[in-house]
Formats: sequence, C-alpha cells, structure tokens
Amino acid sequence: MSEDRQADVTQILGELSGGDTSAAQRLLPHVYNELRALAGSFFQRQRNDHTLQPTALVHEAYLRMVRADASWTSRKHFFDIAAMAMRQLLTDHARRRGSLKRGGDVGRITLSEANADPGQGTDVDIVALDEALTKLNGLDARQGRIVELRFLAGLSVEETADILGISPRTVKLDWRMAKAWLRTELSRE
Repeated sequence: MSEDRQADVTQILGELSGGDTSAAQRLLPHVYNELRALAGSFFQRQRNDHTLQPTALVHEAYLRMVRADASWTSRKHFFDIAAMAMRQLLTDHARRRGSLKRGGDVGRITLSEANADPGQGTDVDIVALDEALTKLNGLDARQGRIVELRFLAGLSVEETADILGISPRTVKLDWRMAKAWLRTELSRE
C-alpha cells in the first residue's frame, strides 16, 4: 500500500473513531484487499469443506468492527483488531456447528506436534485452540497476540513485530515460548 493510501486510511480511521459514520463507507475500499488477504490466511488453516467463506468473514468482521464504535489509534491497530474479530467469528462459527450434533462437527485446524507450526501434524479443534489462546492471553497477552498474528493470520515475524511495535527477536522468543505452552495445553484436551 502506498504512503498516500496509508495516510488516507489513517485519516479515515480517525474520522470514524471521531464519530463520522459515513467514514465506514469510505474506509472499506481502502482496506478491503488487505482484509481479504488476512481472511484468506485464516482459511489456509481451516478444513477444505468450511461453510464460511473468506469474503463473508471479511464483511462480518468489518461490520462488527465499525458497529463497535472503536477508537483505532492507527492503521496497524485496525488490522490487529480485524485479526481478533476474524478469530472470534471463526470460533463462534465452529461452536455453532459443533452444537448441531453431540460430539460436534467442530472446525479443525492443523497444528504440528513437533513445533506448533501451521501446515503439518495433528488436527486441533479450533474451539479448543480458542480456549487455550484465551488462557494464554490471561498469562501473557503479547504471546497470545503473537500466536493469533503468526499462526492464525499467517503473518511473518517482521509483520507481527511491526504490528505489535516490538523487535523481531522478541517475536521469535515469545513465539517459541507460546508454541511450547500451547503444545502442552492442547495435549491435555
């Protein structure tokens, strides 16, 4: 995204945070492609037959966010909140599907036994992962955010560091600790 376009987004976010409801309509065209890419990265971790689609996830997350009357401090803050909203929507969707039948048709994602990296290893219930992330957020909120951004949203170490305003080294260290904690927590399920 060009610097001019980033400045436009920052200005529109400020207007929206200031109560200008018309700013929401002006904002979406500026952020849609990035939100769609973020949603797409979430779906790389989902079952192939998922009934929710990335476009629907973007629209639902966006509507929730603009209805929440949030005050976003920056473009980065907006996308950080968007990632959290998408995680919550996917978890809610999995819970609803799981409640359809006892034992549930719950969404599953892949989590490696060896290193908790995406794309290989054991299936993990997304609801169980959400519960574990909620616990992790209570213990160390930054580690919880790193897991959301790295694993669920598929961001790189550098992108995660940029969003959280910390060094890439700190992201790597916290990521390693969070993966170990999650591996232990999820093995109890």
